[in-house]
Amino acid sequence: MWCRRLACLRRVPCRLSGRTRHRSPWLPRDGGTVLAAAPRWHHTAPESLKCAWQLHGDHLELRYANTLMRFDFVWLRDHCRSASCYNAKTNQRSLDTASVDLGIKPKAVRVDETTLFLTWPDGHVTRYGLEWLVKNSYEGQKQQVMHPRILWNAEIYRQAQVPSVDCRSFLETDEGLKEFLQNFLLYGIAFVENVTPTKEDTEILAERISLIRETIYGRMWYFTSDFSRGDTAYTKLALDRHTDTTYFQEPCGIQVFHCLKHEGTGGRTLLVDGFYAAEQVLRQAPEQFELLSKVPLKHEYVENVGDCHNHMIGVGPVLNVYPWNNELYLIRYNNYDRAVINTVPYDVVHRWYAAHRTLTTELRRPENELWVKLKPGKALFIDNWRVLHGREAFTGYRQLCGCYLTRDDVLNTARLLGLQA
Repeated sequence: MWCRRLACLRRVPCRLSGRTRHRSPWLPRDGGTVLAAAPRWHHTAPESLKCAWQLHGDHLELRYANTLMRFDFVWLRDHCRSASCYNAKTNQRSLDTASVDLGIKPKAVRVDETTLFLTWPDGHVTRYGLEWLVKNSYEGQKQQVMHPRILWNAEIYRQAQVPSVDCRSFLETDEGLKEFLQNFLLYGIAFVENVTPTKEDTEILAERISLIRETIYGRMWYFTSDFSRGDTAYTKLALDRHTDTTYFQEPCGIQVFHCLKHEGTGGRTLLVDGFYAAEQVLRQAPEQFELLSKVPLKHEYVENVGDCHNHMIGVGPVLNVYPWNNELYLIRYNNYDRAVINTVPYDVVHRWYAAHRTLTTELRRPENELWVKLKPGKALFIDNWRVLHGREAFTGYRQLCGCYLTRDDVLNTARLLGLQA
């Protein structure tokens, strides 16, 4: 899947001899290395080639755990975890970064089997665990995935047989809440069954994992067909797949839907994993994936109903990625709300349309469409940064309630239960 297809880090096999080396006259007696010497590879012990390092004019090169890392000297001084530089209780830096000389160089360097030691010109000693360096280096981060996920189309999701969580278990036990959040983090959708079909009970459900985000639509909203609203969502017409609030500078993170009543036909909910579709684009046309991740677009929402006057504009690319590992974290896709494209020159526009068409084709493949009939008692949580939703046309009276949740609170709830989020 795309989130594991990270840029390959060049592996450099260690070819140092295992024979005992004689002490060089420029090595201090404690085994440290002075910077004045020409760059040279050193290893932790004659019998072990697990770790090797080399000093350069402005950085330290370290090879450990099959990872070749490069650390700027200012970075190594700035991230010191000693008691005078870092508060381990609050996880906050105490060192004033602006006080570090940008030309700083260590006076001596020593590495044993587990730890890097650096002595600075003022005598201060910095210690780093080698495992910590692998985890926190740029090269190590390129190999990491920030948010583990299972990408899916309709068949993959059905075969996974992801269970819904019972409302009582969700509200009253950590086990039920953890199971729900694990499903949500992996798939971007999760269901809670046996919810009393009222707005008040849906609100209690939502507050179990997050603060409810107040928006121009209110806190908790009722949703029925209301043709007085200037929004296609308030009709009985079919809605194509989309993400919500693309016109916010920060689109809402999680959306909650609960069907309270439907007296009629149709109205099934459509769900599509946007990250799965983006992965297909990355495999087939990486240059188009890159274009979709770099071209900024405006989305807008204009509402003039009674005394309510809103004109909201949000700007961002369709695909939002972490630049160090190309991992997708947000898709902003809503053809209804996309504003005039006036943020890129003409020679880029046509290539963007071609890339957008490729992504749209993937999003509209029937095999990628998961159709769900929402019913009273079954609440649906959607990751609005990942999963697109829509609906088929319906007849009769249909009433839904729901809300938006603050993303950070949902992720923090998951972390408190020991989940990676």
